[in-house]
Amino acid sequence: MKPFTGCLLLEEEGDTILRRLNYIDLVLWLIRIGIIGIVLWGMTGKFILGVGNNYTVSDWLDFFVSGLSQGSLYALIALGYTMVYGVLFMINFAHGEFFMAGAMSSTVLVALPLENAGLTAQFPLLSLLAIFVSSILISVAVAVLTERVAYRPLRGAPRLVPLITAIGASFFWQYYFRGLYGSSLIPFPEFALFDGKVEFFGLDFQKADIAVILTSLVVMFGLQQFVQRTKTGRAIRAVAEDKDAATLMGIDVNRTITLTFVVGAAMAGVAGVLYSIVFRQLNFIMGFIPGIKAFTAAVLGGIGSIPGAALGGLFLGVIEAIGPPLFLEGLGVAGSHQLKDVIAFTMLVLVLIFRPQGIIGERLAEKKA
Repeated sequence: MKPFTGCLLLEEEGDTILRRLNYIDLVLWLIRIGIIGIVLWGMTGKFILGVGNNYTVSDWLDFFVSGLSQGSLYALIALGYTMVYGVLFMINFAHGEFFMAGAMSSTVLVALPLENAGLTAQFPLLSLLAIFVSSILISVAVAVLTERVAYRPLRGAPRLVPLITAIGASFFWQYYFRGLYGSSLIPFPEFALFDGKVEFFGLDFQKADIAVILTSLVVMFGLQQFVQRTKTGRAIRAVAEDKDAATLMGIDVNRTITLTFVVGAAMAGVAGVLYSIVFRQLNFIMGFIPGIKAFTAAVLGGIGSIPGAALGGLFLGVIEAIGPPLFLEGLGVAGSHQLKDVIAFTMLVLVLIFRPQGIIGERLAEKKA
């Protein structure tokens, strides 16, 4: 090849690269560099310059375990979001209200009467079992009713229509339960079983946090086995992959979609009781913020992926707990522990910029997306 021809080819390749680097890509890269710079500056201020409080190793482990506990709740709720999206490709913004319905109703109808009868102190495990079962049943009933009345008639509608309907269903359930139980805070009974701390490797951790983490891990493992190994789980995966092909194979698509709502709502019911154990104060809007955080967790992990939702929830909870003392204090931000929501949604923006499909999600074909 002649030198002149080679130069022309290099110039053409250079022009092609420059055309690909449009202004939007340039702005995104500048945002990425800026955010990474801010994070590094905060860590430098914290660990090198000594800005803010001095935390011990035990303190950091407490932050981590507390974050895992909170993240476990996000993960359980996020599973409902990601399963419904995997089957219907819609965001069910009423899912947070399924969580709220189970927690409030099981507290008012089961937990408080058991406490008044003295049974929560005499038979704590049986009482907890009754509370869990009632929370799951009520969450499932609300979810199935919502799917049958609000979503199924819109099955073939444009995707914006069920999204708006989901928002409307969310407000409906909030104010329905406000009218049912009132707007005051409802206290959850105190179980001596979760009082105090437990020692691991010479370090003390809250019993409630450990119970939430272990219960969530067991439930998430059970869900993964259910989806992967049972006939119903295979039907859910088949419908998520291709509804028409699943119908030809003899799968009842409507029934499978309803079962998907049932499974997701059951996870929300479990999360509702665990939330009640940790925070012990319930009201009719308690599902809004955890629901939004759980949706964020599902997007972080990869919407439509069950392991992604679990990983995203745990990741979000840990970042919320560790982020304020790690980054914000190093930047000299006052009241950093009150700004955990800023950390959570900043992480969402970062993931959407760096990896839009989520941590372990896959890019969907245009037709499927």
